[in-house]
Amino acid sequence: MFRIEDYLNLEQTAHASLFDACGMPWDALKKLEDYLSAISFHVDPSVDTRLAAFVGENVSIGEGTRIEAGAVILGPAVIGRNCQIRHGAYIRSNVIVGDECVVGHGTELKQCLLFNQVMVPHMNYAGDAIFGFCSHLGAGAKISNVKWSNGVIRIDAEATHGQKVETGLMKLGAIIGDHVEIGCNAVVSPGSVLGRHSVIYPNVLWRGVLPAHKLVKNLAQQSITDRLPDLG
Repeated sequence: MFRIEDYLNLEQTAHASLFDACGMPWDALKKLEDYLSAISFHVDPSVDTRLAAFVGENVSIGEGTRIEAGAVILGPAVIGRNCQIRHGAYIRSNVIVGDECVVGHGTELKQCLLFNQVMVPHMNYAGDAIFGFCSHLGAGAKISNVKWSNGVIRIDAEATHGQKVETGLMKLGAIIGDHVEIGCNAVVSPGSVLGRHSVIYPNVLWRGVLPAHKLVKNLAQQSITDRLPDLG
C-alpha cells in the first residue's frame, strides 16, 4: 500500500539500513533512537566548531559541513557532508541530516531523517518526519507531528485506498517523497504522506495522502475595490 520504494530513493541516504524489515516508511522512525544509540560519533577535523555554536557530545558531523554561530545541535544527531547548519538552527534529539543539506535560520528539527540535498532553510519546523531526496520547504512551512486530541495517528488514505492505516505512533509528522516542494507558510498536518514530485502551494493546510506528481493549491478569491478617501 505504502511501499517505501514508491516514495524514497534509498540510494540517497547513508542510513538505508534503517528501512530494513520495515513494512511502512514511518516504521523507520520507530527505530531511529536505537539506531543512533549504536553509532560512534565523530566530528570531521574539517568542521570548525570554534564558532559560538552549541554542539552536543553525541553528534557526528561530516567533512566540509559548515556550522554557523548561534546554531544548536543537541544530539543524538548525525550531520552529513557539505551541509549548511545556519545561524539559529535548532537540531534536537534523534535527527539524521544527509549530505549537502541546508538547515536554516529559525528551523527546528526533532526525530527526523533527511535524505541527501534536502532544504529546510527558513523558519521551518518538522517533527517525526522523513524527507526524501531533494525535497524542500518554503519559508515558514511547518510539518506538524501531534494531533490536538493527542491520539494515535492514522494515515487518512480514504481518497486513494478507501481506509485509514494505523501507525501505532502518537507522534508522526509526514512522509515526504523525493523532490517534493512545499510552499511558504504551508502547514502539513500529522500523518500526511506526500508522493514523489508533488507540490503544495503556499498557505495551504494539507492533511492526508497526496499522490505523486499532484499539485494542491487554495482557490480563495481576492477582491479589489476603490479605497475610501482619507478622513484625517
